[in-house]
Amino acid sequence: MDATVSAEAASVKVWSRYIRLFHWSLVLCVAVAWLSSGQIKQLHELAGYSAAVLIASRLLVGLAGSGYARFSQFVRGPRTVAGYLSDMREGRERRYLGHNPAGGLMVIALLACVAGIALTGWMQTTDSFWGVAWVEDTHKILGNGILVLVGLHIAGVLLASMRHGENLVRAMISGRKRAPAPQDVA
Repeated sequence: MDATVSAEAASVKVWSRYIRLFHWSLVLCVAVAWLSSGQIKQLHELAGYSAAVLIASRLLVGLAGSGYARFSQFVRGPRTVAGYLSDMREGRERRYLGHNPAGGLMVIALLACVAGIALTGWMQTTDSFWGVAWVEDTHKILGNGILVLVGLHIAGVLLASMRHGENLVRAMISGRKRAPAPQDVA
């Protein structure tokens, strides 16, 4: 049997083309917006508006999409997230085919932060909020806060990749993950 065929048979499609395109497009928008902040106003604004459109589309897919893209598939309550984090500290967390409870919380935190950045950025372009200190301050705080969230997200991806023996970055490129074992959460 061909190695490609056997690898494909041992994996399952998890992330749709839309989710992968959304993810990497948002990464690009956030990076461009952050790097162009205070330097290239038009590029900064374009990246921010693009991120806002991406967030709006992701909210629609999260509510009306299918499979692992739906919020109902991966958004868990505080008790479940706390239990998962406790299991992580003890090195006994289960593998999830989609987002694990901590990953689900991170998705919501990243979406909310980028939405807040885009909203406060847009507000600064209006007559009502131009020059308003709390809007500018909130935009800057969220703009720096996204770096903390991105760092935590990358650390979580690396930790889960090592703990579960799979390359989650590759999965977000190919859309495929290792087929679930009986103890995994599908």
